[in-house]
Amino acid sequence: MNTPELRERCARQLQAAKNHARELTAFVGLDGFVDEIIHVVDKRDNAETFHRVPTIASLSARLAGAAGKSANIELVNQLTKLGGNGPIMANALASFGLRVTYLGNLGYPTLHPVFEPFSKVAEVHSIAEPGHTDALEFDDGKIMLGKHYPLKEITWENIQTRFGRDRFAAKFQSANLVGFVNWTMLPYMSDLWAALLKELCPSLKGPRRLLFFDLADPEKRNREDIQRALELIVAFEKHFDVVLGLNEKEAGEIGDVLGINSSVRTPDGLCRLAAELNRALPLNTVVVHPVTFALASSQGKVSLVEGPYIAKPLITTGAGDHFNSGFCLGKLLGLDNELCVLTGVATSGFYVRTGQSPAIPDLIGMLQKWPGPT
Repeated sequence: MNTPELRERCARQLQAAKNHARELTAFVGLDGFVDEIIHVVDKRDNAETFHRVPTIASLSARLAGAAGKSANIELVNQLTKLGGNGPIMANALASFGLRVTYLGNLGYPTLHPVFEPFSKVAEVHSIAEPGHTDALEFDDGKIMLGKHYPLKEITWENIQTRFGRDRFAAKFQSANLVGFVNWTMLPYMSDLWAALLKELCPSLKGPRRLLFFDLADPEKRNREDIQRALELIVAFEKHFDVVLGLNEKEAGEIGDVLGINSSVRTPDGLCRLAAELNRALPLNTVVVHPVTFALASSQGKVSLVEGPYIAKPLITTGAGDHFNSGFCLGKLLGLDNELCVLTGVATSGFYVRTGQSPAIPDLIGMLQKWPGPT
Protein backbone atom coordinates (compact mmCIF):
# COMPACT_ATOMS: atom_id res chain seq x y z
CA MET A 1 0.00 0.00 0.00
CA ASN A 2 2.91 2.35 0.65
CA THR A 3 6.46 1.04 0.93
CA PRO A 4 9.92 2.64 0.86
CA GLU A 5 10.49 0.90 -2.49
CA LEU A 6 7.32 2.44 -3.94
CA ARG A 7 8.24 5.91 -2.68
CA GLU A 8 11.77 5.60 -4.06
CA ARG A 9 10.44 4.54 -7.46
CA CYS A 10 8.11 7.53 -7.46
CA ALA A 11 10.91 9.90 -6.45
CA ARG A 12 13.14 8.60 -9.26
CA GLN A 13 10.43 9.04 -11.88
CA LEU A 14 9.58 12.54 -10.67
CA GLN A 15 13.27 13.46 -10.74
CA ALA A 16 13.60 12.18 -14.29
CA ALA A 17 10.47 14.02 -15.47
CA LYS A 18 10.64 17.30 -13.54
CA ASN A 19 11.95 19.30 -16.49
CA HIS A 20 9.13 17.97 -18.66
CA ALA A 21 6.61 19.51 -16.26
CA ARG A 22 7.69 22.98 -17.42
CA GLU A 23 6.58 22.09 -20.94
CA LEU A 24 3.06 21.09 -19.87
CA THR A 25 0.02 23.38 -20.00
CA ALA A 26 -3.16 23.40 -17.94
CA PHE A 27 -6.45 25.23 -18.43
CA VAL A 28 -8.50 25.21 -15.23
CA GLY A 29 -11.74 26.80 -13.98
CA LEU A 30 -14.26 28.03 -13.26
CA ASP A 31 -14.88 29.11 -9.66
CA GLY A 32 -13.22 31.55 -7.30
CA PHE A 33 -13.58 32.36 -3.61
CA VAL A 34 -12.01 34.47 -0.93
CA ASP A 35 -11.43 32.00 1.91
CA GLU A 36 -11.25 32.95 5.56
CA ILE A 37 -9.75 30.16 7.65
CA ILE A 38 -11.49 30.40 11.01
CA HIS A 39 -11.26 28.91 14.50
CA VAL A 40 -14.31 28.86 16.77
CA VAL A 41 -13.72 30.07 20.31
CA ASP A 42 -14.52 27.70 23.18
CA LYS A 43 -13.02 29.57 26.15
CA ARG A 44 -11.06 32.82 26.29
CA ASP A 45 -8.13 33.33 28.64
CA ASN A 46 -7.81 37.02 27.81
CA ALA A 47 -8.07 39.43 24.89
CA GLU A 48 -5.21 37.71 23.07
CA THR A 49 -5.46 33.99 23.80
CA PHE A 50 -8.27 31.45 23.63
CA HIS A 51 -8.98 27.74 23.39
CA ARG A 52 -10.80 26.74 20.24
CA VAL A 53 -13.72 24.37 19.89
CA PRO A 54 -11.82 21.18 18.96
CA THR A 55 -14.37 19.14 17.01
CA ILE A 56 -17.42 19.49 14.82
CA ALA A 57 -19.30 17.35 17.34
CA SER A 58 -18.47 19.85 20.09
CA LEU A 59 -19.80 22.74 18.04
CA SER A 60 -22.87 20.71 17.14
CA ALA A 61 -23.61 20.09 20.82
CA ARG A 62 -23.24 23.78 21.61
CA LEU A 63 -25.57 24.78 18.78
CA ALA A 64 -28.12 22.14 19.78
CA GLY A 65 -28.03 23.46 23.33
CA ALA A 66 -29.02 26.90 22.05
CA ALA A 67 -32.26 25.66 20.46
CA GLY A 68 -35.18 27.65 21.85
CA LYS A 69 -32.75 30.05 23.49
CA SER A 70 -29.83 31.89 21.87
CA ALA A 71 -26.06 31.68 21.63
CA ASN A 72 -23.09 33.89 20.86
CA ILE A 73 -20.39 32.09 18.85
CA GLU A 74 -17.08 33.91 18.39
CA LEU A 75 -15.16 33.30 15.17
CA VAL A 76 -11.48 34.23 14.89
CA ASN A 77 -9.91 34.65 11.46
CA GLN A 78 -6.59 32.82 11.17
CA LEU A 79 -5.85 33.49 7.51
CA THR A 80 -7.43 35.10 4.45
CA LYS A 81 -6.37 33.41 1.23
CA LEU A 82 -7.37 32.61 -2.29
CA GLY A 83 -10.06 29.96 -2.34
CA GLY A 84 -12.24 27.84 -4.53
CA ASN A 85 -11.41 24.40 -5.82
CA GLY A 86 -10.15 25.78 -9.12
CA PRO A 87 -7.75 28.49 -7.91
CA ILE A 88 -6.26 26.22 -5.24
CA MET A 89 -5.74 23.35 -7.70
CA ALA A 90 -4.39 25.67 -10.40
CA ASN A 91 -2.03 27.42 -7.98
CA ALA A 92 -0.67 24.02 -6.93
CA LEU A 93 -0.15 23.01 -10.57
CA ALA A 94 1.76 26.25 -11.15
CA SER A 95 3.98 25.40 -8.17
CA PHE A 96 4.95 22.22 -10.02
CA GLY A 97 6.16 24.35 -12.91
CA LEU A 98 3.25 23.88 -15.31
CA ARG A 99 2.17 26.77 -17.51
CA VAL A 100 -1.31 27.39 -16.12
CA THR A 101 -4.20 29.44 -17.47
CA TYR A 102 -7.06 30.06 -15.06
CA LEU A 103 -10.54 31.33 -15.87
CA GLY A 104 -13.14 32.00 -13.18
CA ASN A 105 -14.69 34.58 -10.87
CA LEU A 106 -11.78 36.30 -9.17
CA GLY A 107 -13.03 39.89 -9.31
CA TYR A 108 -14.66 41.90 -12.09
CA PRO A 109 -13.74 44.19 -13.66
CA THR A 110 -10.74 44.35 -11.29
CA LEU A 111 -8.98 41.33 -9.84
CA HIS A 112 -9.53 40.92 -6.09
CA PRO A 113 -6.25 41.59 -4.21
CA VAL A 114 -6.18 38.10 -2.66
CA PHE A 115 -5.59 36.66 -6.16
CA GLU A 116 -2.71 39.00 -7.07
CA PRO A 117 0.04 36.52 -6.06
CA PHE A 118 -1.74 33.81 -8.09
CA SER A 119 -1.72 36.10 -11.13
CA LYS A 120 2.09 36.28 -10.87
CA VAL A 121 2.51 32.51 -11.37
CA ALA A 122 -0.36 31.83 -13.79
CA GLU A 123 -2.19 33.48 -16.65
CA VAL A 124 -5.36 34.57 -14.84
CA HIS A 125 -8.64 35.76 -16.34
CA SER A 126 -11.74 36.73 -14.38
CA ILE A 127 -15.31 37.31 -15.55
CA ALA A 128 -17.16 37.86 -12.23
CA GLU A 129 -16.78 38.76 -8.57
CA PRO A 130 -15.55 35.99 -6.23
CA GLY A 131 -17.66 34.10 -3.75
CA HIS A 132 -16.75 34.08 -0.07
CA THR A 133 -16.17 31.13 2.28
CA ASP A 134 -15.87 31.02 6.04
CA ALA A 135 -13.93 27.78 6.54
CA LEU A 136 -14.39 26.66 10.14
CA GLU A 137 -11.57 24.21 10.86
CA PHE A 138 -11.64 21.53 13.54
CA ASP A 139 -9.51 18.55 14.49
CA ASP A 140 -12.01 16.19 12.88
CA GLY A 141 -12.86 18.12 9.72
CA LYS A 142 -14.12 21.45 8.48
CA ILE A 143 -17.39 23.25 7.84
CA MET A 144 -17.49 25.50 4.79
CA LEU A 145 -20.00 28.35 5.08
CA GLY A 146 -20.25 29.88 1.63
CA LYS A 147 -21.78 32.91 -0.06
CA HIS A 148 -22.21 31.73 -3.63
CA TYR A 149 -24.35 34.30 -5.43
CA PRO A 150 -21.55 35.61 -7.75
CA LEU A 151 -21.13 32.13 -9.22
CA LYS A 152 -24.38 32.58 -11.13
CA GLU A 153 -22.33 34.79 -13.44
CA ILE A 154 -20.30 31.84 -14.69
CA THR A 155 -22.19 31.02 -17.88
CA TRP A 156 -21.17 30.10 -21.42
CA GLU A 157 -22.67 33.41 -22.58
CA ASN A 158 -20.58 35.47 -20.14
CA ILE A 159 -17.44 33.48 -20.96
CA GLN A 160 -17.88 34.28 -24.64
CA THR A 161 -18.68 37.94 -23.97
CA ARG A 162 -16.14 38.73 -21.23
CA PHE A 163 -13.32 36.32 -22.09
CA GLY A 164 -13.93 35.41 -25.72
CA ARG A 165 -15.13 32.29 -27.51
CA ASP A 166 -12.00 31.96 -29.65
CA ARG A 167 -9.68 32.42 -26.67
CA PHE A 168 -11.58 29.80 -24.70
CA ALA A 169 -11.58 27.39 -27.64
CA ALA A 170 -7.83 27.82 -28.15
CA LYS A 171 -7.09 26.91 -24.52
CA PHE A 172 -9.66 24.11 -24.40
CA GLN A 173 -8.35 22.57 -27.61
CA SER A 174 -4.64 22.68 -26.75
CA ALA A 175 -3.98 22.34 -23.00
CA ASN A 176 -2.41 19.09 -21.84
CA LEU A 177 -4.79 19.22 -18.86
CA VAL A 178 -8.24 20.77 -18.77
CA GLY A 179 -9.86 20.93 -15.34
CA PHE A 180 -13.48 21.73 -14.52
CA VAL A 181 -14.11 21.77 -10.79
CA ASN A 182 -16.74 22.83 -8.24
CA TRP A 183 -19.74 21.74 -10.31
CA THR A 184 -22.00 21.82 -7.24
CA MET A 185 -21.61 25.55 -6.64
CA LEU A 186 -21.75 26.61 -10.30
CA PRO A 187 -25.44 26.37 -11.25
CA TYR A 188 -24.83 26.65 -15.00
CA MET A 189 -21.81 24.32 -15.28
CA SER A 190 -23.83 21.46 -16.80
CA ASP A 191 -25.21 23.80 -19.46
CA LEU A 192 -21.65 24.91 -20.18
CA TRP A 193 -20.48 21.30 -20.55
CA ALA A 194 -23.36 20.55 -22.90
CA ALA A 195 -22.40 23.55 -25.04
CA LEU A 196 -18.76 22.46 -25.18
CA LEU A 197 -19.71 18.92 -26.19
CA LYS A 198 -21.90 20.28 -28.99
CA GLU A 199 -19.87 23.25 -30.19
CA LEU A 200 -16.16 22.61 -29.51
CA CYS A 201 -15.54 18.90 -28.97
CA PRO A 202 -16.48 17.74 -32.52
CA SER A 203 -13.58 19.75 -33.95
CA LEU A 204 -10.94 18.47 -31.51
CA LYS A 205 -7.86 17.01 -33.21
CA GLY A 206 -4.58 15.46 -32.18
CA PRO A 207 -3.75 13.08 -29.34
CA ARG A 208 -6.11 12.52 -26.44
CA ARG A 209 -5.50 14.83 -23.53
CA LEU A 210 -6.42 14.78 -19.84
CA LEU A 211 -9.74 16.20 -18.60
CA PHE A 212 -10.30 16.36 -14.84
CA PHE A 213 -13.65 16.80 -13.08
CA ASP A 214 -14.40 17.46 -9.41
CA LEU A 215 -18.07 17.69 -8.44
CA ALA A 216 -17.31 19.17 -4.99
CA ASP A 217 -19.86 17.84 -2.48
CA PRO A 218 -23.01 17.39 -4.58
CA GLU A 219 -25.28 16.67 -1.59
CA LYS A 220 -27.35 19.83 -2.05
CA ARG A 221 -28.04 19.16 -5.75
CA ASN A 222 -31.00 16.97 -6.66
CA ARG A 223 -30.69 13.50 -8.14
CA GLU A 224 -31.68 14.60 -11.66
CA ASP A 225 -29.00 17.33 -11.70
CA ILE A 226 -26.34 14.85 -10.55
CA GLN A 227 -27.40 12.24 -13.09
CA ARG A 228 -27.23 14.80 -15.90
CA ALA A 229 -23.76 15.94 -14.80
CA LEU A 230 -22.51 12.34 -14.75
CA GLU A 231 -23.92 11.68 -18.22
CA LEU A 232 -22.14 14.76 -19.56
CA ILE A 233 -18.86 13.76 -17.90
CA VAL A 234 -19.06 10.31 -19.48
CA ALA A 235 -19.76 11.93 -22.87
CA PHE A 236 -16.41 13.75 -22.67
CA GLU A 237 -14.60 10.39 -22.56
CA LYS A 238 -15.13 10.19 -26.33
CA HIS A 239 -12.72 13.11 -26.71
CA PHE A 240 -10.46 13.05 -23.61
CA ASP A 241 -8.97 10.72 -21.02
CA VAL A 242 -11.36 11.70 -18.24
CA VAL A 243 -10.54 11.58 -14.52
CA LEU A 244 -13.33 12.01 -11.97
CA GLY A 245 -12.05 12.95 -8.51
CA LEU A 246 -14.16 12.24 -5.41
CA ASN A 247 -13.59 12.41 -1.69
CA GLU A 248 -15.08 9.69 0.50
CA LYS A 249 -18.36 11.52 1.11
CA GLU A 250 -18.80 12.36 -2.56
CA ALA A 251 -18.09 8.77 -3.61
CA GLY A 252 -20.89 7.60 -1.33
CA GLU A 253 -23.30 10.19 -2.68
CA ILE A 254 -22.55 9.27 -6.29
CA GLY A 255 -22.87 5.60 -5.41
CA ASP A 256 -26.33 6.29 -3.96
CA VAL A 257 -27.42 8.11 -7.13
CA LEU A 258 -26.20 5.20 -9.26
CA GLY A 259 -27.78 2.57 -7.03
CA ILE A 260 -24.44 1.22 -5.81
CA ASN A 261 -24.09 0.11 -2.19
CA SER A 262 -21.71 2.55 -0.54
CA SER A 263 -22.24 1.64 3.10
CA VAL A 264 -18.91 -0.14 3.69
CA ARG A 265 -16.24 2.54 4.11
CA THR A 266 -13.26 0.33 4.96
CA PRO A 267 -10.32 0.41 2.53
CA ASP A 268 -11.59 -2.80 0.90
CA GLY A 269 -15.13 -1.43 0.79
CA LEU A 270 -14.01 1.81 -0.86
CA CYS A 271 -11.94 -0.17 -3.37
CA ARG A 272 -15.07 -2.11 -4.33
CA LEU A 273 -17.07 1.12 -4.49
CA ALA A 274 -14.49 2.79 -6.76
CA ALA A 275 -14.43 -0.21 -9.09
CA GLU A 276 -18.23 -0.27 -9.29
CA LEU A 277 -18.38 3.47 -9.90
CA ASN A 278 -15.84 3.05 -12.69
CA ARG A 279 -17.95 0.28 -14.26
CA ALA A 280 -21.06 2.44 -14.09
CA LEU A 281 -19.12 5.47 -15.33
CA PRO A 282 -16.87 4.21 -18.14
CA LEU A 283 -14.14 6.80 -17.66
CA ASN A 284 -10.37 6.52 -17.87
CA THR A 285 -10.04 6.84 -14.09
CA VAL A 286 -12.19 7.26 -10.98
CA VAL A 287 -10.28 8.52 -7.94
CA VAL A 288 -11.44 8.41 -4.31
CA HIS A 289 -9.43 10.20 -1.62
CA PRO A 290 -10.43 9.75 2.05
CA VAL A 291 -8.33 11.39 4.77
CA THR A 292 -5.76 8.67 5.50
CA PHE A 293 -5.38 7.01 2.10
CA ALA A 294 -6.47 7.32 -1.53
CA LEU A 295 -7.20 5.02 -4.44
CA ALA A 296 -7.75 5.04 -8.18
CA SER A 297 -9.70 2.69 -10.43
CA SER A 298 -8.94 2.17 -14.12
CA GLN A 299 -10.03 -0.69 -16.37
CA GLY A 300 -11.04 -2.91 -13.47
CA LYS A 301 -7.84 -2.44 -11.47
CA VAL A 302 -7.80 -0.48 -8.21
CA SER A 303 -4.61 0.99 -6.71
CA LEU A 304 -4.66 2.08 -3.05
CA VAL A 305 -1.92 4.02 -1.28
CA GLU A 306 -1.72 5.17 2.34
CA GLY A 307 -1.03 8.84 2.93
CA PRO A 308 1.18 10.66 5.45
CA TYR A 309 -1.59 11.18 8.00
CA ILE A 310 -1.24 13.99 10.55
CA ALA A 311 -3.74 14.30 13.40
CA LYS A 312 -3.39 18.08 13.80
CA PRO A 313 -2.68 19.64 10.40
CA LEU A 314 -1.73 23.27 10.02
CA ILE A 315 -4.50 23.67 7.42
CA THR A 316 -7.07 21.35 5.85
CA THR A 317 -9.02 23.63 3.50
CA GLY A 318 -7.61 22.89 0.05
CA ALA A 319 -6.10 19.50 0.92
CA GLY A 320 -8.33 17.69 -1.57
CA ASP A 321 -7.51 20.19 -4.31
CA HIS A 322 -3.82 19.62 -3.67
CA PHE A 323 -4.34 15.87 -3.88
CA ASN A 324 -6.06 16.40 -7.24
CA SER A 325 -3.19 18.51 -8.55
CA GLY A 326 -0.62 15.90 -7.50
CA PHE A 327 -2.62 13.07 -9.03
CA CYS A 328 -3.00 14.98 -12.31
CA LEU A 329 0.73 15.76 -12.31
CA GLY A 330 1.44 12.05 -12.12
CA LYS A 331 -0.96 11.34 -14.99
CA LEU A 332 0.59 14.05 -17.15
CA LEU A 333 4.08 12.67 -16.51
CA GLY A 334 3.03 9.16 -17.50
CA LEU A 335 3.17 7.56 -14.04
CA ASP A 336 1.03 4.51 -13.35
CA ASN A 337 -2.04 4.88 -11.13
CA GLU A 338 -0.28 3.69 -7.98
CA LEU A 339 2.39 6.35 -8.34
CA CYS A 340 -0.20 8.97 -9.32
CA VAL A 341 -2.06 8.29 -6.07
CA LEU A 342 1.22 8.44 -4.15
CA THR A 343 2.06 11.78 -5.78
CA GLY A 344 -1.41 13.00 -4.81
CA VAL A 345 -1.15 12.06 -1.12
CA ALA A 346 2.39 13.44 -0.95
CA THR A 347 1.17 16.76 -2.36
CA SER A 348 -1.72 17.05 0.09
CA GLY A 349 0.48 15.81 2.95
CA PHE A 350 3.07 18.51 2.28
CA TYR A 351 0.36 21.17 2.05
CA VAL A 352 -1.46 20.36 5.30
CA ARG A 353 1.86 20.38 7.18
CA THR A 354 3.26 23.61 5.75
CA GLY A 355 0.35 25.60 4.34
CA GLN A 356 2.35 25.86 1.10
CA SER A 357 1.97 24.25 -2.32
CA PRO A 358 4.98 22.02 -3.02
CA ALA A 359 7.30 22.21 -5.99
CA ILE A 360 8.43 18.92 -7.50
CA PRO A 361 11.71 18.94 -5.50
CA ASP A 362 9.59 19.27 -2.34
CA LEU A 363 7.64 16.18 -3.36
CA ILE A 364 10.84 14.27 -4.01
CA GLY A 365 12.18 15.29 -0.61
CA MET A 366 8.98 14.22 1.11
CA LEU A 367 9.01 10.85 -0.64
CA GLN A 368 12.61 10.30 0.44
CA LYS A 369 11.95 11.33 4.06
CA TRP A 370 8.42 10.08 4.49
CA PRO A 371 6.83 11.30 7.75
CA GLY A 372 5.21 8.73 9.97
CA PRO A 373 1.67 9.17 11.36
CA THR A 374 1.50 12.01 13.90
